[in-house]
Amino acid sequence: MEHFGHQRFRLAGHDRGARVAHRLTLDHPDRVEKLALLDIIPTLEHFERADMHFGLGYYHWFWLAQPHPYPEWLIGKAPEEWWHQHTSRGQSDVFAPEALADYLAAVRQPEMVRGMCEDYRAATSIDLQHDRSSRSAGEKVHCPLLVLWGARGSIAKWYDALAVWRDYAAGPVTGSAVNSGHYIAEETPRETLDWFERFF
Repeated sequence: MEHFGHQRFRLAGHDRGARVAHRLTLDHPDRVEKLALLDIIPTLEHFERADMHFGLGYYHWFWLAQPHPYPEWLIGKAPEEWWHQHTSRGQSDVFAPEALADYLAAVRQPEMVRGMCEDYRAATSIDLQHDRSSRSAGEKVHCPLLVLWGARGSIAKWYDALAVWRDYAAGPVTGSAVNSGHYIAEETPRETLDWFERFF
């Protein structure tokens, strides 16, 4: 952000981007003016609440975190087929054709797949260490926080997202379910933008 001339900024992220945004806000609270997080609860919260429903619904968190090269090797056997099945269990029609082409080109690149798996390996290791350290130190999100989640997604089924995030925030927390599954921006772009325009 400094490279682009911004000392302070407003930030939004979806899924892993939201996890990065949450960590950035904890590590640099003086930089983020407002934060919007889409379709997640904190990584630590997911793992500490893990049960059979979580294991079945988020099986990929555990499978993609297996040691290299096991998941990479299997994905490499049928990358596009894997991507379609993994992405909302085959419901990948929510993506614009250009975006879908980019995703499919990426999943054919072995080093991209390795990077994706390393991200899940980090979630089970260093990310948890950082989250536990932040909790022990009493670090919370102090800026205004917007939380959105898909009404037809896993977050809505298993969690009270606003209540969870209020435990991780010292400032105001607002938000709602939107009429989508996991891919909020792709499935409900107008509703997502309406929330962003009001919040930001």
